[in-house]
Amino acid sequence: MSNDLVLAIEDLTVSFDGFRAVDGLNLYVEKNELRVIIGPNGAGKTTVLDLICGKTRATGGSIKFNGIELTKFPEYKIVQTGVGRKFQTPSIYENLSVLENLEISFPRGRSVFGSLMFKRTQDVTDRILETAEMIFLSEQLDAQAGLLSHGQKQWLEIGMLLIQNPELLMLDEPVAGMSVSEREKTAELLNKVSNGRSVIVIEHDMEFVKRIAHKVTVLHQGKVLAEGNMDTVQNNPKVIEVYLGH
Repeated sequence: MSNDLVLAIEDLTVSFDGFRAVDGLNLYVEKNELRVIIGPNGAGKTTVLDLICGKTRATGGSIKFNGIELTKFPEYKIVQTGVGRKFQTPSIYENLSVLENLEISFPRGRSVFGSLMFKRTQDVTDRILETAEMIFLSEQLDAQAGLLSHGQKQWLEIGMLLIQNPELLMLDEPVAGMSVSEREKTAELLNKVSNGRSVIVIEHDMEFVKRIAHKVTVLHQGKVLAEGNMDTVQNNPKVIEVYLGH
């Protein structure tokens, strides 16, 4: 097995009331790889992210992140190892400014004691400005987060994760509800973000998948149905059948 693996999932299984949502799954993600997971509704895509970040407990199998077994860790500890997760609905602080949202997410600002003692030192300011530029919000630093467009709110939340510098970033349908130009910018953002870290994206928008994916994994009934680059996967008869069959 290559040393460049950030994530090694083996024989991962989770059952809800006897239903196997994830069923003996094997998934390997390398350093600096942007992996997209696709599949029909109910394929187990979001459940896989829930298992990796500790929101759901596995029934069996292994999730190793940089060789560390995550299945027994609580959520906060998984975050500390370097895993960042963005859910479908953005959870930003609507009544704070963009700058304050980024500042509060900076690792030192997170404990109660940390926030009391927190001084906006130069390294923090630099980090905030760098992140704001990356997420296209340099001009909006003083804007109240609740007034941003839907796409900008999604970018802000990605920025709030980036400022924590996770080694693995997981995004669940990041472009849902975005305008065409916001989608294009998000593709640009994710291509930049995967330079220096691994990214897993769950997505339904195939045009968007084509623009970002290094490798695509197709899930079906909690198992890997196919894997490879977009062309290979799209022309796979099993994949065509599953998608046309739905």
